[in-house]
Amino acid sequence: MASLVSGLLTPIGAALDAAGRLRRAVARPYRAPVPVICVGNLVAGGAGKTPVVLSLADILERRGIAAHIVMRGYGGRLSGPLAVAPEIHDAADVGDEALLAAAQAPCWVARNRVAAVRAAVGGGARAIVLDDGFQNPSVAKDLSLVVVDGGYGFGNGRLLPAGPLREKIAAGLGRADAVVLLDGDPARRPAELIGFDRPVLHARLEAISGEHFARARVVAFAGIGRPEKFFATLRRLGANLVCIQAFPDHHAFRESDLAELREIAEREQAPLVTTHKDWVRLPPEWRSQVEVLRVQVRWRDEPALEATLAPVLRRCTLAELPPRPHGG
Repeated sequence: MASLVSGLLTPIGAALDAAGRLRRAVARPYRAPVPVICVGNLVAGGAGKTPVVLSLADILERRGIAAHIVMRGYGGRLSGPLAVAPEIHDAADVGDEALLAAAQAPCWVARNRVAAVRAAVGGGARAIVLDDGFQNPSVAKDLSLVVVDGGYGFGNGRLLPAGPLREKIAAGLGRADAVVLLDGDPARRPAELIGFDRPVLHARLEAISGEHFARARVVAFAGIGRPEKFFATLRRLGANLVCIQAFPDHHAFRESDLAELREIAEREQAPLVTTHKDWVRLPPEWRSQVEVLRVQVRWRDEPALEATLAPVLRRCTLAELPPRPHGG
């Protein structure tokens, strides 16, 4: 039945893909005065873009380069451009991913990515890390990285809405400067990457201080692109998941959702635990009642990453940068 529905939806995906290709063909991208690193994917949701974005921003910052993160602010009501302030904004304003990013580096959200990049440069950015936007041609990219989940790959290989693909695999990989393969087998490549002649950077998502979950009984819930990845991570840490609850990606948690989860946790005498991305969407009064598992990207081959970033780092040095704002 699923394959029948997918087949019926295939013509819609073909039409949307053609429109996307036409948009990219006629676009005249804005060239920022500072380097732009784009982190995107070919599938809708759950590939692991945001942890990669945070890692790259940290790498640039440790080299003395003021890296600002730019994103659309998916799920937020504010159109921007604006600098995200976690003490003022919440997920309903700017989206959950923007709150995560702003906790680590200056983050700007806007429906119009050119406006967001201009605002970031005006705010002192010496490099831009663009979270998503790989299919958006409005901003010229100095480096485009495509993130691929090693366990999921490209799904059924069909275009939205018949499958998870935002565009055809060959076309997307043809514009990528490198692929980031997250949680894949370093000794094997997905079939779609065989013949890909640019760098494949292997990395894994690693729990931060997750040791206390070993042998712990927990009630786990998540509303992310692939909740099963979160549950699998807890199991690898040795947790005993007495109950799991998956919600849609970017789910806005209602009081009834949380009350039901708390009732289960009390009955099982086990704490509630969720992802950091879900945690920032919880009402403030609930956050102290829920534990959070944070993750970070660990690069398997740092010299390969350094070589991939080298042209961007050189441009950071050679670019004619705009003046810093007053007081910066």
